[in-house]
Formats: sequence, C-alpha cells, structure tokens
Amino acid sequence: MSSLFSPITLREIIVKNRIVVSPMCQYSSVDGFANDWHLVHLGTRAVGGAGMVISEAAAVAPEGRITPSDLGIWKDEHIDYLKRITTFIETQGSVPGIQLAHAGRKASHDVPWKGGKALTDNTAWQTLAPSNIGYAEDEPQPKEMSITDIKQCITDFEDAAKRALKAGFKLIEIHAAHGYLINSFLSPLSNERTDEYGGSFENRCRLLMEIVSVVRNIIGEKLPLFVRISATDWVDGGWTIEDSVNLSTMLKNASVDLIDCSSGGNSRFQKIPVGPMYQVRFAEHIKKETGIPTGAVGMITTAEEAEGILQNNQADLIFLAREFLRNPYFPMDAAKILGDDLKWAVQYERAK
Repeated sequence: MSSLFSPITLREIIVKNRIVVSPMCQYSSVDGFANDWHLVHLGTRAVGGAGMVISEAAAVAPEGRITPSDLGIWKDEHIDYLKRITTFIETQGSVPGIQLAHAGRKASHDVPWKGGKALTDNTAWQTLAPSNIGYAEDEPQPKEMSITDIKQCITDFEDAAKRALKAGFKLIEIHAAHGYLINSFLSPLSNERTDEYGGSFENRCRLLMEIVSVVRNIIGEKLPLFVRISATDWVDGGWTIEDSVNLSTMLKNASVDLIDCSSGGNSRFQKIPVGPMYQVRFAEHIKKETGIPTGAVGMITTAEEAEGILQNNQADLIFLAREFLRNPYFPMDAAKILGDDLKWAVQYERAK
C-alpha cells in the first residue's frame, strides 16, 4: 500500500487515506445557509474517495463573512442542512470537517466573479481588525476591536463549535491564515495594539490560543482539532517561518492535532514565489522542528507529488483544493497510478 492510501488515526477518528478536500469558498449561500450546491460539491468529493472533506470557511458571525454569500454557522438554523451534508459524507466512508472563520478586515467584499471589491453600498458592513489598518488603501478602514469585541469573537467561535458538533462534523479546523481576523492579530504588520492582544509575540498569539482553548473544551478529547496558518507573510518585517515554529509548539501544547500549512494573504506587498508544491517546505520544517503533524497544501496536483511528500516525511496529510475542482475523483485516479485498490462507490464499480 502506498503512503497516500494508508489510514491515519487522529484521536478517535480513523481517516481511511491521507487525501483531504481543502476548504474552498463557494460564495453560494444566502444568509449563511448551506444548500444543494454545497451538498453536491462536498458530497461528490466524498464519493470520489477523499479520506476527509472539510467544508469551506464558515463564518462564526455575520460580520465575519468575506462576502454576503459566504457559508455561515452563526445561528442554530444553519445546523439542519449542514447535518444533511455531514451524514452523506459519512455514508461514503469519509470524515466530515468544518473550517471556522472570521474574515476580519478582509470582510464585506463582493464575490470574486463580480470583481471581489470592497462593498460600498447599503450591503456593506463595518469590518473588524486588531488595529485601524486597512488591507488596501482604497478600502474602508476597519474598526479597531475593543476588549469587548474580542471577547465576543471568542464566544462566537465557541458557539460555532457547539453548532458544528450538532451538525455532525468530526473535525474542526480554525482558520488562522490568509490575512483574516486571527492571522491579522498574529502578524506585526497588521497588529499595532499595546494591550494584552498586541506587542509581544505571546500577546499577538493570545486571541488564537484563547479560541483554541474554548473550542477544544467544546469538542472534548475524542475529536481532532486543526489550525490553518500562514507560515510566512512573504514580507520583510512580517510573520516568519520561525514565528510559525514557535506558534506550532504552543498549539501542540494546547492539544491541537495538526497544523495546516499555507502562507501569505496578510499584506498586499507580499511577494510569493508560486510554483508546484511551493508551500511543502513549511509543512516539513514545522513537522521536523516541533514534532506536530502537518498538512501540506498548495499546487499539489499529481499522485506522485502527494506520495513523495509523505514518503519523504514532509507532512502527514495532503490538502488539495484546485485539483479537486478539476477532478472530484482524484483519489480514484491516484490509486490506479500508485497501484492501490481504492474501494469505489458500488454505483460506480462498472467504470473501475
């Protein structure tokens, strides 16, 4: 059996292989509700053989949406349709996961296919950030969060975790990357606070660590907890890979089970050398320096690349996004290439 199709146990959850459907925003919700698009989008990847399927970023509060069309989990009414999705994913032998998120200063934008610009009409809302620093000069400035705002944000993540359990999710990932709210607290480029949530490295990490604490308390010891980070800002003077190593050690000690290693997104001045597997080295470095399991993500497009990452002990899980958009049945094709016998849905056996 190849490494890609070997199972992995995360607390009390057994994942049948190392292939993860990475969270991918669909911008197809109304008032945060999941619908048939999400059922088919996520369900198809489960049918395709992924070991774990993580839903797109689900906003923990209305003001935490990137766009008005984002998925949400800020009210109990969101639970029922999400439960339908998780139930189907599990019938296909896959583990349903959800990414909990708050967009911070990158909220209140139009959907990408309409230009993705900051909203300026009556559909816009006040964005929040650690400091009054906008992501772009031509966008409305965010509100610097008060301590009351921060405590409310932590409560929002806590309540969202409760709803996620009721909806049947078996894995929670906290989104602390790509310039969204938690990431903007971590980076000195966007956090100029002088209170307990700014200044020193430990203070800038405080919001994330407090969110991790309340979420772990809700989900208990049986279910895994992931954190997605931006391993570097790709900007001089910003967040670095060594900062990520230090943070990952803290997260490991706080009972986080895996670091999902992405990068960038917090500064318009970033210079990213994009190319095949360009972020794998971050997953490898964090794994080797801290011993915490990691997930590799970013322009991994072939079975051979995914298998090589695992064989070389660079990461423990392979997160795929765009490749799954192109091919929902990537695991089936990969199994054939690597000589593994992946169990197909019985309805599709004739095509094997």
